[in-house]
Amino acid sequence: MEREPVDFLFLSEQDMIKAGVLDTPRCLDVMEETFRLLGKGDYVMGGPNGNSHGSLLWFPVSSPFPNLPKAGPDRRYMAMPAYLGGRFNVCGVKWYGSNIENVKKGLPRSILLVCLNDADTGAPLAIMSANLLSAMRTGCVPGVAARYLARPGADTLGIVGCGVINRACAKAMIHAMPRRGKVILYDIFVDNARRMADEIEKEFGIATEVCGKLDETIAASDMVSIAASGATPVRVEKNWLKKGSLFTVSGHIEVNDDFYLENRLVFDLWKMHEAWLEEGLAHEKGITSISNWVPSYQILKLFHDGRLGREDMTSLGDILAGKAEGRKNPDEIIIFSAGGLPVEDVSWGFSICEEARSKGLGQKLSLWDKVSQV
Repeated sequence: MEREPVDFLFLSEQDMIKAGVLDTPRCLDVMEETFRLLGKGDYVMGGPNGNSHGSLLWFPVSSPFPNLPKAGPDRRYMAMPAYLGGRFNVCGVKWYGSNIENVKKGLPRSILLVCLNDADTGAPLAIMSANLLSAMRTGCVPGVAARYLARPGADTLGIVGCGVINRACAKAMIHAMPRRGKVILYDIFVDNARRMADEIEKEFGIATEVCGKLDETIAASDMVSIAASGATPVRVEKNWLKKGSLFTVSGHIEVNDDFYLENRLVFDLWKMHEAWLEEGLAHEKGITSISNWVPSYQILKLFHDGRLGREDMTSLGDILAGKAEGRKNPDEIIIFSAGGLPVEDVSWGFSICEEARSKGLGQKLSLWDKVSQV
């Protein structure tokens, strides 16, 4: 009996760039399309609940085995599978290893791959470099939030943390700003903020300001994006927030409980955050097991303790699908929490794969030829 050949496309980082992985407006539109499908329910992610962020290797703090990786800052191996419907109708998985010590070896903190598979047969369609893909889809999610949740007339964007992820966030949110007024940048390393300010001015022709004070940056901004890495989370006070502002979080922050209890909460997908809680409670250390890597940990603890209810949680996709109300009034302060969804990797990866095929990019690899099956 003969079996049909199976080929797939390999896309290097340079192939991804040539195929448009850094195209912010296009990625922003694809992320909006993704959230509309989420709102309709046309997706499946991992776990028995269909909403898991992914499957994580939980490394021990100590071990008698010298080669076994130990728990530490950003020390993770994870597979993030998903199916996304609509025009995509494809399965995929993002696989990555992460270790903050990588920077000492001249490597990025996380090294990522995305694999796409035929939703019917499971045959591989493509394997692609995914560091830029992941950064872009992460950055464009706050951009979608800005499109639908920013106060009318919002014209000032505050950027806290001027690394790779917040560069992507800033570009997406500038494209989504109701009015382009000013971008205010803060980073504990001032030179990083200055370099990013120069990049923004050259690309967008928008005014920028490098601010040396975190509180002033936030207080002056109609929209804020925080995406800062480091051993110590950024500390934010609720009284810094401008009336009517949109505060987007793509990483860890440190706040008092009132920061969440007294403001509107919107998530990329609440069901995924709730799945994180279920997984954390199943761990031998309980809910604290997710405290150092789940960005919504504090909200989940408030929910678990009964201080917040499901009625307090809104998913962005439900707003786009008309199932939930968006901004309720111009003065409302909205906290948008994004944890990262594997469906985003699938949709942007699929879009780039289509473009790569149309341009003849990448390397065609054979899984097997048409040979007799043993």
